Amino acid sequence: MKLPLEGIKVIDFTGVQAGPSCTQMLAWLGADVLKIEMPGKGDVTRQQLRDIPGKDGLYFTMLNSNKRSLELNTKTPEGKEILTKLLSKADVFVENFAPGSLERMGFGWESLQEINARLIYGTIKGFPENSPYGDLKTYEDIAQAAGGAASVTGLIEGTPLMSGAAVGDSNTGMHLLIGILTAIIHREKTGKGQKVYMSMQDAVMNLCRVKFRDQQRLERNGELTEYPQYPHKPFGDTVPRGENASGSGVPGWMLKCKNWKTDPNDYVYVIFQPWGWKDVCNVIGKPEWITDPEFATPEARIPHLFDVYNAVESWTIDKDKHEVVEIMRKSEIPCGPVLTTKELMYDKSLRKNGSVVEVEHKERGSYFTIGCPQKFSAFTPKITGSPLLGEHNVEVLTDLGYTEQQIKTLKEKGVI
Repeated sequence: MKLPLEGIKVIDFTGVQAGPSCTQMLAWLGADVLKIEMPGKGDVTRQQLRDIPGKDGLYFTMLNSNKRSLELNTKTPEGKEILTKLLSKADVFVENFAPGSLERMGFGWESLQEINARLIYGTIKGFPENSPYGDLKTYEDIAQAAGGAASVTGLIEGTPLMSGAAVGDSNTGMHLLIGILTAIIHREKTGKGQKVYMSMQDAVMNLCRVKFRDQQRLERNGELTEYPQYPHKPFGDTVPRGENASGSGVPGWMLKCKNWKTDPNDYVYVIFQPWGWKDVCNVIGKPEWITDPEFATPEARIPHLFDVYNAVESWTIDKDKHEVVEIMRKSEIPCGPVLTTKELMYDKSLRKNGSVVEVEHKERGSYFTIGCPQKFSAFTPKITGSPLLGEHNVEVLTDLGYTEQQIKTLKEKGVI
């Protein structure tokens, strides 16, 4: 069965994580993605965090599957000529170079339009255009800090903390993906390409939308009743760190289970819905709280939430996280275990539905990677191994009309 992006040609001029996560998804959906890499070096992640000496690192393989690789020194006249030929036939061009780099190379947006008016140009930068921070080199943690996520993450009395999830990098790649797919649809209607600018700060801010909600509520009312500070500590003028609070009007907390001292992930997260309060009380052995004036209503419980959390934890503490979930789910109490990367990687159900897949690599053998997160009823993307550096040099250049001797000369001159 044909994939929806078959026939779409993508020139992937990205590196590390944010850009490659976007172009990899385009490849999974059927696009022909050609990754441009510096001769002899390639994407820096090929060498980073290696687990097998001399082989491509998992950092690279897990972000560049289903692609082709062309070594190309675009600083040379011959390299620029080859890139120009590729762009003239491409549908999408994606890059995440530092601001101004493409312009200095001669491939800014205006130049790209002259090369190919139908080209969709996707670019990832750290900050929005005209930002006072526009010249900063932006990495995952910097994006989390500058996008608002760090300021609201962590302990109330502690420092801001980083999320273990790549809300700066891969999240930005997925936001750019949405923009590129939208631009493809727009081109079908108008025949024109366009520039899609995606900043890491914007992507992180979008995931912090509810915190901007809370900032406005705080400015109006002076307090946030769903945060653990209320009513015991005064609020400042900005949304505070909320520890393990659910972040919504429905209370929730992370609770210890029986193996927490030896297993740092033997925890469950429990949400206390107003309409399920009776079930919570019965499950934890506190039926008197159903009618107790200090606990009977959501409003009455707010000053006593930590009494609630402690009581529930005194019930969870002699059960492991899976036992807790099994008991609570029967009463439809929202809860979930803290699942580790190891548990998820070896989860049979996730393997069966393609959320975790095993992929063969030409040199390093098999490895596990995250599968396509969207599950489509009409097709299932097949994930293949990432390309070796320059694996498709001859194939790509032959398609562009270069002879065997010309390709040999390009190699000798360090162009490929």
